[in-house]
Amino acid sequence: MAKILVSDKLSKDGLDILEASGMPVVMKTGMTEDELCKEIVDYDALIIRSGTKVTKKVIDSARKLKVIGRAGVGVDNVDVPYATEKGILVMNTPTANILSAAEHTCGMILAMARNIPAAHMSMHQGKWDRSKFTGVELNGKVLGIIGVGRVGGEVAKRLKPFNMTMIGYDPFLPKAVADEIGVRLTTLEEVLQKSDFMTIHTPLLPSTKNMISTEQFKMMKPNARLANVARGGIVDEEALYNALKEHTIAGAAFDVWCSEPLDESEKKLLELDNLVTTPHLGASTVEAQERVAVDIAHAAVKYLKDGIITNAINAPRGKLTPETEPYVPLAENMGSLIRQLGGDAPISSVEVSYYGGLAQTDSKLLTVSAVKGIIKGIVGEDGANIINALPVAKSKGIEVKETKIDKFENYANMIEVKTVSGGRTITVRGTAFGSEARLVNYNGYRFNVPLSGDLVFVTYPDVKGVVGRIGAAAADAGIDIREMAVSTKENDSTALTVLVLGSAPGKETVARIAAAAGGDAKCAEL
Repeated sequence: MAKILVSDKLSKDGLDILEASGMPVVMKTGMTEDELCKEIVDYDALIIRSGTKVTKKVIDSARKLKVIGRAGVGVDNVDVPYATEKGILVMNTPTANILSAAEHTCGMILAMARNIPAAHMSMHQGKWDRSKFTGVELNGKVLGIIGVGRVGGEVAKRLKPFNMTMIGYDPFLPKAVADEIGVRLTTLEEVLQKSDFMTIHTPLLPSTKNMISTEQFKMMKPNARLANVARGGIVDEEALYNALKEHTIAGAAFDVWCSEPLDESEKKLLELDNLVTTPHLGASTVEAQERVAVDIAHAAVKYLKDGIITNAINAPRGKLTPETEPYVPLAENMGSLIRQLGGDAPISSVEVSYYGGLAQTDSKLLTVSAVKGIIKGIVGEDGANIINALPVAKSKGIEVKETKIDKFENYANMIEVKTVSGGRTITVRGTAFGSEARLVNYNGYRFNVPLSGDLVFVTYPDVKGVVGRIGAAAADAGIDIREMAVSTKENDSTALTVLVLGSAPGKETVARIAAAAGGDAKCAEL
């Protein structure tokens, strides 16, 4: 019979569910890494919160471990790649704290509007200064929601009765969904320029890191107020400090930080009287903690007893032949690439086609892997896996199709991924040489480069001397070009150069390369 170890505090209801399963349950909290390594040896399941660190050393010590259940959302304390390599399922409870996070956001917005924290501190200092803390009403104000997902949508529902006008920026949300909750979708620029209050609810991705910085603060109204109960790092904290200190905006309320606890460089933010702060309390309610415990207990029991997977961060790959195994990472990287090259336009359809020998195989896992690559660029690494990729795609209004063509003259096996977004079609093709994934076609341009690392795609008028200028621009930026491919199309006046770089180029370098080519350049990180 499977044994369950609970290494962090869990609510009584959660423990009751585990014990009612009939499986032996041991709760032992506060262990060091070495103590956990000794304890974990013969357990089949480990239930944790944020306190336990599940390291490679711990995983290596767990001879029978089948599942790690995280009562909460973040899995930064789990070595997920190594757990996956060892065939250990990692699950979390992504929906359990949605309401708590939404309510905390509303509280932060109200606290900003009425200067509640500063007034509270003033009274505790024996003062009575009503005029100093005059606030503003929410009534009639514009609320800008950056990321109108599950939490953002709940915030909109709760603040709409305050007679606020709702606008939002979310390139991945279907308009019909936004209309249903009363949010008018628009550009990020309009949200920044027109909102009286703004709230952030996006995942932290390479594309969203520091998405609110000096330039964005300058777009905001002087009376604007910004709340972040999502992830630290989405807002440039140095730019935030300057915007508040110089009164570029009226105020801010932050629950999440780049470093938690705050490091020394961040503590100057606490000196600002127009910043409301909390120590990452978005999910810290009795109800949310109860839900995460109950949800993870149910999920662990279902998996151990019936093999039913719920909210998996990862999943074992299953049975793959040596011939098809290299195509799983190929398909995922192709999906990730096409998402990055497509920009922010919502994707309406994805078609995955298989050529040659792959057309004769069970390609469902490959298709799901391609969709996962696309989805993780929308919802983040924690929210995308081969278990939930298709349902998430459906929820985003993305139609997924699969086609098979037995014969193809160029390669024995090939995958094509085609997306339609904003009326624009993007197509990429790839194959595998042994275990190496190769990209062989982008929108009809033929070439052959590794599908890994940092790639830059440069399109430009097909004239002499451009390739040299591209190389010079990269060299001037100190970027190492490991491989380069140049391609043209028949009866087409444009050319494509693909650069395989030794390091990430940065936005400024990509812009320099585009300017040197007299065309357009897009970067993808795989």
